[in-house]
Amino acid sequence: MTLAAQEHPTSTSLDWAAARLLAYTLATPGPAEVVPLAEAAGRTLAAPLAAVVPLPGFDNAAMDGYAVRGPAPWRVAGRILAGHAVLPEPLADGAAVEIATGAPVPPGTDRVVPYEDAGRDGDRVWGADGPRRHIRWQGEYARPGQQLLPAGAIVTPPVLGLAASVGLDAVAACPRPRVRLLVSGSELVVSGPPPWGRVRDAIGPMLVPLLTSWGADLPATRMVDDDADEFADAVAACAGDAELTVVCGASSVGPADGLHRALDRLGAVVHVDGVACRPGHPQVLARHGEGWIVGLPGNPYAALVAAFTLVEPLLAGLAGRAPATPVRAPLVEPVPPDARRTRILPVRRAGDGFRPVGGGQPGYLGGAAGADGFAVLPPGPVAGPVEILRLPWPTATADPWQ
Repeated sequence: MTLAAQEHPTSTSLDWAAARLLAYTLATPGPAEVVPLAEAAGRTLAAPLAAVVPLPGFDNAAMDGYAVRGPAPWRVAGRILAGHAVLPEPLADGAAVEIATGAPVPPGTDRVVPYEDAGRDGDRVWGADGPRRHIRWQGEYARPGQQLLPAGAIVTPPVLGLAASVGLDAVAACPRPRVRLLVSGSELVVSGPPPWGRVRDAIGPMLVPLLTSWGADLPATRMVDDDADEFADAVAACAGDAELTVVCGASSVGPADGLHRALDRLGAVVHVDGVACRPGHPQVLARHGEGWIVGLPGNPYAALVAAFTLVEPLLAGLAGRAPATPVRAPLVEPVPPDARRTRILPVRRAGDGFRPVGGGQPGYLGGAAGADGFAVLPPGPVAGPVEILRLPWPTATADPWQ
């Protein structure tokens, strides 16, 4: 539904920054789940990550070389490899054992002399004193019960490795928000060149990976025609099966835009009805029971802007994450001011700042497709650094955030 797309803010339109903050503060995560490490990536810790075992679990060599006791030279009395599961015999004064990285050091070891710092002749080895002992002591990094990460931390790949290294098989995490994506419009086709009078759906292919990257548990996109009853039934069905229902293409006030009627039928409470931004003004945030419904415009770039405005912060709140830290940078070219609305412009990195790339019309994704980010220009003259929204992955050419 793209008829009569309204891009002019009304007296009830919220400021763009206020709308984002409201979406985040209204959302709360669901009950914590204990999930296996293999299923935890991308989630948010619901409880601190605490060690079960000490790390390291035993005194071990930090380098390949010789474990020695006393002053040089030393007599080599054996070899210890990683995986040695029996405590070695204590090391006598003047003795050494050849040792591999990660192998347990014998009791009484003063230090490990790396191969590159040692000389050997037969069973005699020598090496100069150095400032480092090259021994990782039991519990040096973590002790049992020690909290290593706070609740609210994102479970990244290194977090998974850390959890495994301290003996955990699972973590307590916030659930992934269940999201249903409903794209409306009798004019839409989903494959192939569209016939005259029809258009390809650009919003579904764009939003599915974007919502997933923001932590959503998202099944297949549902398409629906503009029939009022069919549309309202589809909204109700999605809302009954999700914590967040994202409805695309029906949030304005045109003759084919039925989201407000569907919300009235559901008895939903509307918190946001229009945001003073360009593009993307006709967007809606409503509460239905324990779930949320967000309405996005039917024009694809406007829908992308609205997704950054309401969906991203709402998903952060539902997933138990802190809001994204703003990135600020100057624009290297002047931009005409808009006295009433926040503008979202596609930009590319240019030296120490960003340059608008054009192609930011509501119905066109060319500018967004070639952008490194999206500049947020508040109402009035632009002076100094501005906030830059960033996609969850770098562009194909280079990562502009390095």
